[in-house]
Order: sequence, then structure tokens, then C-alpha cells
Amino acid sequence: MSANAAGLAISEDGTELREGYADVGDVRLHYVEAGEGPLIVLLHGFPEFWFSWRLQIGRLAAAGFRVVAPDMRGYNLSSRPAGVEAYSADLLAADVRGLIRELGGKSALLVGHDWGGTVAWATAMNHPEVVDRLAILNAAHPRRLQQGLRDPNQLRKVWYFFFFQLPGLPERIVRAGHWRFFRRYQRDARPPYTPQDTERYVESWSQPGAAAAIINYYRAAVRDSKQAQARFRPIAAPTLVIWGQRDRYLGPKLAEPDREDVPNLDRVERLPDASHWVHHDEPERVTELLVDFFAPARATQDGQTSTTSSRGRAALVRCGRRPAPAAQASSAGQCPAASRSCTRSASGCSATSGTAAADAAPATSSVATTERASAPRS
Repeated sequence: MSANAAGLAISEDGTELREGYADVGDVRLHYVEAGEGPLIVLLHGFPEFWFSWRLQIGRLAAAGFRVVAPDMRGYNLSSRPAGVEAYSADLLAADVRGLIRELGGKSALLVGHDWGGTVAWATAMNHPEVVDRLAILNAAHPRRLQQGLRDPNQLRKVWYFFFFQLPGLPERIVRAGHWRFFRRYQRDARPPYTPQDTERYVESWSQPGAAAAIINYYRAAVRDSKQAQARFRPIAAPTLVIWGQRDRYLGPKLAEPDREDVPNLDRVERLPDASHWVHHDEPERVTELLVDFFAPARATQDGQTSTTSSRGRAALVRCGRRPAPAAQASSAGQCPAASRSCTRSASGCSATSGTAAADAAPATSSVATTERASAPRS
């Protein structure tokens, strides 16, 4: 296993971002990171990718943390293994454990939203040694979710759980109308996602095989639901739940886990005006809550060199995407939409770092990156 720096970049808010890949078992996970200090790992939800944390990464880094936001398996630039069984909660949790170790850490402060929250719950149960503190955003504890699905009103809210069990049809539906299904899923965000933000999501969904991989999360969860309860364990880590009360999909009764399951629950912080996309709707408040909750870890490490410092640096370039290997390169002259600062030519998108970039990958990134020769595993 290995973690490799792919590039150094500057985000739209001026934060220095580093991109890299971690080989964890049979998958390669793409991630973006910023800052130095105690390690925070941010896990995105459905149907997003690391970009969903763009409003938190810089602020958390400025507060004295090393922040890593991966694309979970199946999403964006990370590997998309075939088969429903490749997306079980146990494997997803093992990915997080492996990522933390490959980043040089023994443990981390773990944050998850939506499906990322589900994976964070599973990681804290299966691998408690790697979770120092746990923060959950609008993701019910799995036992509470199972209880909630006995309520017809809650069942109706998550009808797509069961629609996604159909073979083949959901993939065709979600791709129709320029990914209208996924775009509508995000419609409650306030302020609404900008057209530029939406196009970044569309590009990530358009990766080959991404639709099936994303949907396989739900297929694996439903198939495993009868056996999952036997694997529930109390979570030892101090836990904070942040909940947007206007969640269209998860009712407010699902926010608070059973004390037997989460004996060290710090509190449930309910934000009455936030939707399911709580970290988008109220980014400053969410970041403030995270910084406050994670302060003990930062205090412990003050004045010390981070044991999870980044492995390597790379030169800045001005192209908006990392170049693709030949197998994934775009056709000549077809620079991706996010590469608006790139030079379009017959050879593709060129960078200005002393080494011309090859054709840009069809992969989403809001930052400038350097050339990387290796591709995500399929």
C-alpha cells in the first residue's frame, strides 16, 4: 500500500490544496488535503465527492488541522470495483482505516455526511482504534435508521433505497436529462448550488461506471440489512451529531442515536434552517462546531510536529485538471469545462509548470494540479 502526492494547488478561496492517491487493498482512493496538524478525514455523501467539503477544508486547515477529503470508492477519481459486494459497509470502513494508515496516521478525527456518515459510523464500530472523535452530519446511526424504516412516513421519504434495487433501470434513469435525478436530489440546498458547482458534480457522475458504483452502495446496504444488526457495537469515541432539521429524506427523530450504541454522545446540534445539505447551507456554523469539538486534539498537538505531515510537495501549475494517462485522455482539443485557465490546442490542455500537460482527464477538480502518470484503478 502507498500514499503518493499528486500535486500542489490553490483552491478558489486561496487555500493551498494537495492532491494524492492512496492504495488501500485493491482500491486506489483519490484525496485532496490542506493544512498541518491533527488529522481530520471528511467523508462525503451521496451523490457527491470530495468537492462537497469545499466550504470546510480551508477553514479547518486555517484552524490548525491537517484536512483530508477523499473520493470514496466508486466516486469521481477513486477506483470503481465491479459488483454489489464491493460496496459493503465493512469494506467501506476498511477503506477509511487503510486511508488513515497510508496517510501516516495511527488515528484521526472522522467526519461524515449522509453516506459518508454511514461509513463513519461503521468505521467507529469496526475499527475504534483509528477514530479519536466522531462527527456525523445528517446520517442516522444504522440501528436508528432500521427503526425509522418501520414508520411508513419515513419509508416514503427514502423510496429510492428500494428503487435502486432494480437491475439496470436505475442507472439509465439517473443518467437521463443530464443527470436530472441526481440534480433534483440536491434541490433543497440553500443557497442553491451554482451552475458551476452542478457541472462539477455532473462531470464526476459522468466517469465511466460511476452510476452503477454509486447505486451499488444502496444495493449492498439493503442486501446486508438483516445481518448488519448482529454486527452493531457500542461506539467508544466522543461523538457529535449535527443535523439540518429541513432534511427532506431523513426525519428529525433519526438524529439522536440510542445511548447504548453511542455512550459518549456529546450532543445533537440541530440547525433549524438547514436542509440535508447542512454543511453547504450553514458552512460557517458547521465549521465552528467541528473546530470546537475537535479542539482537544489540537491542544494536545500544539507545539509539536504533526505525525501525519504530508509526504512530498509538487510544483504549481495553472491547468484545472490533472493530466490523464493515455487510456483515459480526452480527445484532442477537448479541454474539460473546469479547465478554463488552460490553453486549448490540438494536443489538449497545456499547463505552465515547465512541463506541458497532456490531454486532461475527464475528472472533476476545482483546483489546479500537477501531472500524474498513474491512473485510478478500475
